[in-house]
Amino acid sequence: MFHALANDKIDTGEYQFTHELVDIETLNRRALNAELELTAVSLHGYAYLTETYALCACGASMGDGYGPMVVAREPMSIGDLKGKTIAVPGTLTTAFLALNLCLGGRPARHSPLTTHREGDAGAFRYHVHDFDRILDVVAAGEVDAGLIIHEGQLTYGEQGLHLVVDLGQWWKELTGLPLPLGANAIRKDLGQPAMDEVTALLKQSIQYGLDHRQEALTHALQYGRDLDNAQADEFVGMYVNDWTLDFGPRGREAVAALLQRGYEAGIIPDPVELQFIG
Repeated sequence: MFHALANDKIDTGEYQFTHELVDIETLNRRALNAELELTAVSLHGYAYLTETYALCACGASMGDGYGPMVVAREPMSIGDLKGKTIAVPGTLTTAFLALNLCLGGRPARHSPLTTHREGDAGAFRYHVHDFDRILDVVAAGEVDAGLIIHEGQLTYGEQGLHLVVDLGQWWKELTGLPLPLGANAIRKDLGQPAMDEVTALLKQSIQYGLDHRQEALTHALQYGRDLDNAQADEFVGMYVNDWTLDFGPRGREAVAALLQRGYEAGIIPDPVELQFIG
């Protein structure tokens, strides 16, 4: 998505983009302090950011029948997860919200806004780990199961782990909608003209990446973790596609439905008013 911006493949006019590569939960928490003018965020995290950020209509990561997964050392059912201790990649991730909804949708005893390493979500206990450590933590027997995002969705079998539930598939069966996971958010204090212009440049960058797939993939592989070119190409195809160019009506409906269900379950404290740019 960002290859064209990072490598001067498009004319950005008066705007200069400085890229800071960190994991999504760190970005969610930095966004709580409005540190970055344009940032990737989890859709769950965005529920707490509506006063300071708007959503860019482009840049989404959508799982259409697939998404974050729960894996374990031994085969088990979704029902078996209740009461278990699950490693999670952060309490503001959309994966964490979806898992809560899947297992019963009760408010956690700790606010997701507080920084803590373990807690009780009602239907399950959780330990917070960096997303790229979760497969190792599960394999080592430190937790009962793990909630995996990013490349682990393709590689968990290499560590002898078993799929318990694909939350994107669960959501699609429940609602008929794709599962909206991440988006780009832009700070409102930039003003409407700048918000529109920067979002348009972001969309140009995404289109460039789709049009120059191998070139952009080579750039992205610098940051890949234990993926070969074929796996990376498969993973990119899952999450950088037509949905990424624009949420569209169905994508926006999916965002609204997910956050509304989170609010109705008491996981998200207030109704979320969505604002899209572009």
